[in-house]
Amino acid sequence: MLRRTLGGVALSALALVGVAVLPSAAAEPAADRGGHAATAPLVFGHRGASGYRPEHTLAAYELAARMGADYVEPDLVPTKDGQLVARHENEIGGTTDVADRPEFASRKTTKVVDGVSLTGWFTEDFTLAELKTLRAEERIPQIRPRNTLYDGRYEVPTFQEVVDLSKRLSRELRREIGVAPETKHPTYFRGIGLALEPKLVDALKRNGLDRANAKVVVQSFEVTNLKQLDRDLKVQLVQLLGSSGAPHDLVVAGDPRTYADLAKPAGLREIARYADVIGPDKSLVIPRDAAGFLTGPTTLVRDAHAVRLLVVPYTFRNENSFLPADFRSSADPAQYGQAFGEYQEFFATGIDGLFSDNPDTAVEARAALRAGAA
Repeated sequence: MLRRTLGGVALSALALVGVAVLPSAAAEPAADRGGHAATAPLVFGHRGASGYRPEHTLAAYELAARMGADYVEPDLVPTKDGQLVARHENEIGGTTDVADRPEFASRKTTKVVDGVSLTGWFTEDFTLAELKTLRAEERIPQIRPRNTLYDGRYEVPTFQEVVDLSKRLSRELRREIGVAPETKHPTYFRGIGLALEPKLVDALKRNGLDRANAKVVVQSFEVTNLKQLDRDLKVQLVQLLGSSGAPHDLVVAGDPRTYADLAKPAGLREIARYADVIGPDKSLVIPRDAAGFLTGPTTLVRDAHAVRLLVVPYTFRNENSFLPADFRSSADPAQYGQAFGEYQEFFATGIDGLFSDNPDTAVEARAALRAGAA
């Protein structure tokens, strides 16, 4: 079902000339679906420009686009009244000021989400109007203390607000800003009567974004909902792959397959039947040794390209805390390391895009790569 494109790169057309020319770091620009130039590898603003602003805020998404990101990525969870909002998790104690709001003290509770017990405040216990009274806060202030400057300034955005922002910025920047929503904990939310997928499908159709050439990709760490979305949507689908564990829906169904199994050639062939892209943890592309240094690349990119799946790994960040030992600048976890070195290693594997908290760094690394290839 190779009917979709990513940033204008048509898989079916590439298939005519062989796997060796699948989009990669050295690929030439392709005309994207909006008629503009799309440069591979594509840059996804991970939770927006979350290296510079509290994640999943309109400010973070706007900054990512202005820094050159091709897509912004809102993770989606529902409210009590069934509205889709952008949060990395439904537990919001660490990303909003809810813990400081006495009027919501009684909402603190413990739940089991995907087999993990969590204590805090959950979006599904708040109406949208109640969530809109909260303000976003930096999730990792010990690593990104400068982002705390913006604590208390931004609301929790709805998915519709993210779509509206992408449309406005596309007009202002004169290039199409894509949207890459991720459905979070779909089995859990379906189980409590707040299924994400129908609301997402409705939102995309309402905004005219359910088209094969729409600059939209939908992601999930689960399998079952992507298979259903493959029947309901024409846009691209991304099967996310964790570095360990298994998709929760497969665990619930008694399916023994893990993410490691899905990353093998047989698993990739199965994924290619319902999805167009894999989004692996970057350690599945280039693992690290026990000391944290990069080892040699795996065959994942080559194996995925062999079945015409694009590869967009996550997550690239500038701080030493997240970098391989090869590129750390000091023992200070919050200090920037040599992030360009890491990008160079991953671009060399032929990845088709990446998720970055620092879109400007990713765009700069891509520009340097293309200048060197010219």
